[in-house]
Amino acid sequence: MAEPIRIGMIMGKWVGGGVEAVVFNYYKFIDKDKVQFDFICDSDSTNIPYSEIESMGGKVILIPPYQKPIKYHKELKKVLKNGNYRIVHSHINTMSVFSLFAAKRAKIPFRIAHSHSTTTKAKNPKEIKRNLLKNFLKHFSKVFANVYFACSEKAGRYQFGNKFYDTGKVKIINNAIDVEKFKYDEAKAKNKRKELKINKDTLVVGHLGRFCPPKNHTFIIDIFYEIYKKNNNSMLLLAGQGPLMEETKAKVQKYGLQDNVRFLGQRTDANELYQVFDVFILPSLYEGLPVVGIEAQASGTLCFFSDEVTKEAKIIDSTEFLSLKKTSKEWANIILTKLKNYKKHDTTEEVTKYGFNIKNEVKKLEDYYISLK
Repeated sequence: MAEPIRIGMIMGKWVGGGVEAVVFNYYKFIDKDKVQFDFICDSDSTNIPYSEIESMGGKVILIPPYQKPIKYHKELKKVLKNGNYRIVHSHINTMSVFSLFAAKRAKIPFRIAHSHSTTTKAKNPKEIKRNLLKNFLKHFSKVFANVYFACSEKAGRYQFGNKFYDTGKVKIINNAIDVEKFKYDEAKAKNKRKELKINKDTLVVGHLGRFCPPKNHTFIIDIFYEIYKKNNNSMLLLAGQGPLMEETKAKVQKYGLQDNVRFLGQRTDANELYQVFDVFILPSLYEGLPVVGIEAQASGTLCFFSDEVTKEAKIIDSTEFLSLKKTSKEWANIILTKLKNYKKHDTTEEVTKYGFNIKNEVKKLEDYYISLK
């Protein structure tokens, strides 16, 4: 039997975010007799699932973080040459210009730049600086790449430009999930509430996401505070970790919501948490196509996204986009009004119809890799 094609997957920092979840979803379901992944990660990554990757025949290769550009380039070029890869797939958005430069110097024939994100106007000084860098680097996205992927039209147009996107050269790879794993199950919902010691009649608002500026946690707390004022039998569950967690906790303290907001940390039971949520909110400042939004909808949860989230993220009719120009009170009123007439249900059919069932989508990616041989 022929050896599988090995793809060099350049991941950047593996910190348990959405991009890692998407790539790992595809890895779990891809035919490993045909395609294998080697995950090339920054050495300061924090949540790499080493044992799972190795049990499936993959490798984890650590290199210096890209903040040390000379060491990063030298080591990455060496890894790519030694790996004898024909395909390198870079998932670090506009920073892919650096990884794919190393890939070109290592004479890799197929160099994939994958856009997973966009940008927007930011108020946070660090985020403004970050966005300026992203907006500068995106102009070089096509310089060293020769294959172009994006998670959505918005992400593709952002990174590669409208003119290039309209040529049809950018391939959309949906942020697909294991639909059966997230499917709504009333019995599982009841059991998880018991485990978390949440009453069956408590209104549960949920969010999964890294505590970083784009996820807009401060606004999430504002929205929940307005919900709580109208229904004090409410609870907010926040799963994830990140640099702004302590700042978010301070705001919870300020509002006196300590008994009604739970910080759950990094989780491996996200599929079960969605079962508990009555409402999922994602007021992001920007997104590519958020995998958590797909997961939440797959669980039959009522979802509210900011209007900065790409419209392709809507896969069930009840999902609503709200403007970030609306106040937290307006968000809360809309959420509570819509909740009155909503009942969680099985949405498997809709998720599959819109191309987010990993069992269908993985074959398309697998065939594409093989076509590049």
